[in-house]
Amino acid sequence: MIRGRLHWIFDLDGTLTVAQHDFDAIRRQLGIAAGRPILETLEELPAGRAAPLYAHLDRIERDLAGRARAAPGAAELLSALRARGARMGILTRNRRPTARRTLDACGLSGWFADEDILGREEAPPKPDPGGIERLLARWRGTAADAVMVGDNRMDIAAGRAAGAAAVCVGARNGGDAAGADLWVQRLDQLLPEL
Repeated sequence: MIRGRLHWIFDLDGTLTVAQHDFDAIRRQLGIAAGRPILETLEELPAGRAAPLYAHLDRIERDLAGRARAAPGAAELLSALRARGARMGILTRNRRPTARRTLDACGLSGWFADEDILGREEAPPKPDPGGIERLLARWRGTAADAVMVGDNRMDIAAGRAAGAAAVCVGARNGGDAAGADLWVQRLDQLLPEL
């Protein structure tokens, strides 16, 4: 199902990094109702009201990025993929500078070219498949040769909508892994599947 695929797109927080975001707490800080998607809710607000909330969200994300730690098995998987000649990118709901700061903090920045990191300003947020499609177009790849790796239902839905294989890693609950082609607890558990 993923064996031999050479185009790998990763979510960042909770996938390549140890999960540390408390989304319920972030919603409370931003005044967003429980269970509502943060970016989509901010997008619905008038620009004057949304701007300070986006700025506050950016401060929260930058702070978390500075404390990021690599997920167990991340470096091993990325090394194995590079050795096989795979293209690797990141599709995150964060901003690209925050993603770069996260990668620097956890020692994974050397694996990804800046142009292969797409944040919410470069691509529509997941579950929209547009970011996956953009990376594949840039790489001249196809969905049949692609894998989307993430830790929640938005990542899995984006991968499925793009036609890529979808891998769920370390899901917090069974609902997050629904629809995934493969579920693993740690990234290095994907090594035998390559």
